[in-house]
Amino acid sequence: MTDMTDPAVRVAGARELAPDLLVIPNDRVDLVPNIGVIGGTEAVLVVDTGLGTANATEVLAFATSVAAGRRLYLTTTHFHPEHAYGAQVFAGAATYLVNRGQADDLSAKGAGYLEMFRGLDPVVAARLDDVRVPVPDVVYDGSHELDLGGRTVLLRPTGRGHTLGDQVVEVPDAGVLFTGDLAETGQFAILPWFPPHDTDVTGVGWLSVLDRLAAREPRVVVPGHGEVGGVSVLTDVRDYLRELRDETWRRRDAGLGVETIVAEVRSLLVERHPEWAGQEWIEPGVGCLCAEHDAARG
Repeated sequence: MTDMTDPAVRVAGARELAPDLLVIPNDRVDLVPNIGVIGGTEAVLVVDTGLGTANATEVLAFATSVAAGRRLYLTTTHFHPEHAYGAQVFAGAATYLVNRGQADDLSAKGAGYLEMFRGLDPVVAARLDDVRVPVPDVVYDGSHELDLGGRTVLLRPTGRGHTLGDQVVEVPDAGVLFTGDLAETGQFAILPWFPPHDTDVTGVGWLSVLDRLAAREPRVVVPGHGEVGGVSVLTDVRDYLRELRDETWRRRDAGLGVETIVAEVRSLLVERHPEWAGQEWIEPGVGCLCAEHDAARG
């Protein structure tokens, strides 16, 4: 990538989804997540930081203004750099809390992902120049109820899907769900299948996670990237992953090799979804599902 848009978070675009609940939208800029700012009477929770310290500084300043003296918390939906690698900026200003699986991801794979992202593009490397792998203040097992004062937010690990340590953030009183990269809109699902360095993504598990999340029927779904919507944000990604699985496994059952399957499935899915970005994620998705197919039938 030589002409990548600077992955800058634009806090000026923040909009309210419910009383005292805002999203800073990613405006379809690569490596910019949708960021949440959720308030109660006593505290405010920030969901994800943006890529690097300059973005996180903008987010922290915005959240501090919104908080107007209330205590600050930070959580991240998973360990990938555009979601978590600004957390160091919040040290001393907010309590950073994550689920056990995400903490394990940060410890085991954080440094490798930092170096990988630095190699993506000079503009990304510049954003990550002074970044350290995040270190949470609080690590919890199971789900965690965070009382913000008159509003309880549920931090709920989902089990393996997009990563080992995926976590969704639920605001029950507002019917709002932050999914991280378990869901995106307007693009092919991001399957970080990078053998041998990282093979924790699971297409089969991800489908199961989305079924469970959709069954809760959230009013508003904030995806990791893309437009905020309703429950269809979840079901559209689920339907695509099912399509990817079925087309891949049908060809694997017929004895086709991975390269042939990639070519055929990519052509088919691009034809079905010509308006979607991220076509480069079809190939690792096929690789992941071929591996899962072979393991299941092994």
